[in-house]
Amino acid sequence: MERVHYLEALERTEILAKLSAFSPHVVGTPPLALDLPTSDIDVICFAPDADAFTCAVWNAFGLRPEFRMWQWIGGARPVVAKFAHAGWVIEIFGQASPISEQFGWRHFLVEQRLLACGGDTFRNSVMTRRKDGMKTEPAFATVLGLDGDPYVALLSLESCSDIELAALLADQGFI
Repeated sequence: MERVHYLEALERTEILAKLSAFSPHVVGTPPLALDLPTSDIDVICFAPDADAFTCAVWNAFGLRPEFRMWQWIGGARPVVAKFAHAGWVIEIFGQASPISEQFGWRHFLVEQRLLACGGDTFRNSVMTRRKDGMKTEPAFATVLGLDGDPYVALLSLESCSDIELAALLADQGFI
């Protein structure tokens, strides 16, 4: 099946409407325009009741091709579901934490701000690392020269002002 634009895929599944009770938010590489042919569409949800969330996801998408769902056994025990649609794999992540506290959302917002400040040269540098096989957060951390765990390092930037982010990007030669 030919891959459609990610927004069209979301519209065709009605995923945001069907999961509206769980405050769905789209994150990840497609809305950042950093996706690769192997990228999926990530939808994070606020799911304080894992059983209710599981039932809603199952009822809405359980008959979709390649559907599978599981619950992590560690940490906050999020529920994850995946299925294929319109040339994409769509991954739904439901966690009991509000969206504003979820790492996926927090990473997404930092990445969005960095891309807005960094321009095409920065975006192209991140994409080069992605095309070389790096995941998104490690690609950002490598390009920015951040040390340590790339996921933690990226989160350390969320409290920075845009001026501070611009200074970091300037130090790396992007602006």
